[in-house]
Amino acid sequence: MFKLRSYQQETIDKVYQSMRSGHRRIVVQQPPRTGKTVIMAEIARKTTAKGNRVMFIIHRKEVLEQAIETFKLQGVDMNLTTMGMVQTLTRRINQLDKPQLILVDEAHHALAKSYLNILDAFPNAYVLYFTATPIRTGHDQLDKIADDIVTGKSIKWLTGHHFLAPFHYYGLGDIDRSKLRKSNGDYSSESMDQAISHEIYGHIVEQYQRLAKGKQAVVYCHSIESAKKITQQFEQAGITAAEVDGNTEVALRDELVQKFRDQKLTILANVNLFTEGVDLPNVDCVIMARPTSSLALYLQFSMRCLNPRKGKTAIIIDHVDNFLTFGLPNNDRNWSEAIVTKDKRKAKLSTENGPAIAQCNYCFGTFYRDQIVDDCCPLCGHELKKKTKDYKIVNVDLQEIKENQAVNHRKAMIQKILSDQVMANVADKSVGQLHTLKEFQAYAKLHSYSPGWAWYQFNNRRKKKW
Repeated sequence: MFKLRSYQQETIDKVYQSMRSGHRRIVVQQPPRTGKTVIMAEIARKTTAKGNRVMFIIHRKEVLEQAIETFKLQGVDMNLTTMGMVQTLTRRINQLDKPQLILVDEAHHALAKSYLNILDAFPNAYVLYFTATPIRTGHDQLDKIADDIVTGKSIKWLTGHHFLAPFHYYGLGDIDRSKLRKSNGDYSSESMDQAISHEIYGHIVEQYQRLAKGKQAVVYCHSIESAKKITQQFEQAGITAAEVDGNTEVALRDELVQKFRDQKLTILANVNLFTEGVDLPNVDCVIMARPTSSLALYLQFSMRCLNPRKGKTAIIIDHVDNFLTFGLPNNDRNWSEAIVTKDKRKAKLSTENGPAIAQCNYCFGTFYRDQIVDDCCPLCGHELKKKTKDYKIVNVDLQEIKENQAVNHRKAMIQKILSDQVMANVADKSVGQLHTLKEFQAYAKLHSYSPGWAWYQFNNRRKKKW
């Protein structure tokens, strides 16, 4: 049996308090990597110990298998428990024993028709909707099916109390986000192909070696082709790596995942696999090579490496600037507001209501502005430039772009590119690829830098050549 952590017991106590207050369908928010399944197992144990039946619903086979094992270890009476994938249970509704309690895992999916078919069949059951991110990409939110929400401890609190590992976050910007287009709730694969720089494949290995060399890392990719290319780049650098995706044979996928768990693989590149529930305890680094418009996916990506260990500091490498949309993983978020359906959802849980973010060009570290000490980067100690009117210039050539500036910034950038051929030529280049003064000046205009920036960079480059 698992010994409950203090915050897990607190969540359970709050659930029962909500039930005693008359609520019957309750959202239970618990951050990733904090033992959500253990909490469910303990509630199921208490329920079956009183002779009441429990039903557990999930949508992925791997997560189901792990949950069954956890329930057994926690002492749940499995004779009074039905556990299954939603796809299976919805076809067998008429044969299912009537539960007194239904536990829905990854419940941000629970407005789908298959879930509703099951929930509607047992209207008298208590329902607990467990999720790390109780917000959906569509219009309707979880208040359509729930009457209360219980929120877990914040990520900052969990980190401060050593239940999650601290992290360093690096944003590297190998993407033109103006090319991203949404389809079915997230960016389309085609638009990600167009937006992501082809140079990313080499950059990923270079930056991994600079920032996280030797650490076991999971790479999140947007396509099978990109995952395979990234894997090849690591292998060419002499780093053990493997690629897994939905088309990988189950036996081979299980074998590769086990090799990673046994620390016989350093890098595991994947496409849409290691998001919800799958247990990979020894990840110390996450590399995001795909953008997402889903907060749920972003937190699953970025927090995959936050399992704690004494002395551990996790490394999050964001090549696609997801932090511009969502801030850092430990932003405080108003989950009670998130479950409310609105005609026009304006209060997105991103950086617009969170603390300002700055970035250091020397190490590419991304951090909250209030972490800056003596005008120096809190990650590498490099001196940062002073504040300007609208944003914080950080070490010459990168700047913080506030969430409410990002869209206007991109629109203005596109207009400038269309009207200036030199800008068009430098639009996809990094600062290191610029050579002439005109290129530096065009780059400065494109990114709204001061005129002095171009002179400084050009003269600095010439001095280095001499």
